[in-house]
Order: sequence, then C-alpha cells, then structure tokens
Amino acid sequence: MKINPMNMSGIQAYQRTQNQKQAQTKAADTKTDKVEISYQAKEMQETSQIDKERADKVAALKQQVQSGNYKADPEKIAQGLYNYYAKK
Repeated sequence: MKINPMNMSGIQAYQRTQNQKQAQTKAADTKTDKVEISYQAKEMQETSQIDKERADKVAALKQQVQSGNYKADPEKIAQGLYNYYAKK
C-alpha cells in the first residue's frame, strides 16, 4: 500500500519560523557606511586667496607664452634650482 503525503505544511514549521526570524534579524543588522565631512574639512576644500592669485599668475604666464612675449631669466631659474636642492 502506498501512502501519499497530504497537506505537509505543518512539518518543520518551527524551523521555518526560526529561519524567517533570522533572515529578518540579518536584514535589520546590516550596517551601511556613512561619511560626514566636518566644518573644518569643508573650509579646507574652499578655494583660498592664495589659490586664486596663483591661478591668475598662471593664466598671465600662459598668455605671455602663447603670444611669444615670455622671456625666461636663466640666472633666476638656476638660482631657484640651487636653492631648492641646497635645502635637501
């Protein structure tokens, strides 16, 4: 005689409930990354007066080079290189 399973939904109901609770707990416990930028860091990101002046100077030098009016001073360049490497 063959016995066919009828309405087997009640088998392992406790285990299924535990698995569902564990899955919900894991989903709730999942941590996410969060970044907060401090006020000081935001201030540092802003463009300073020195950066603006440097950008203006670079733009002026670019214009001189493109127009052909820029004259390099070899003595000044050599002195700058010497001062840079003499510090090390």
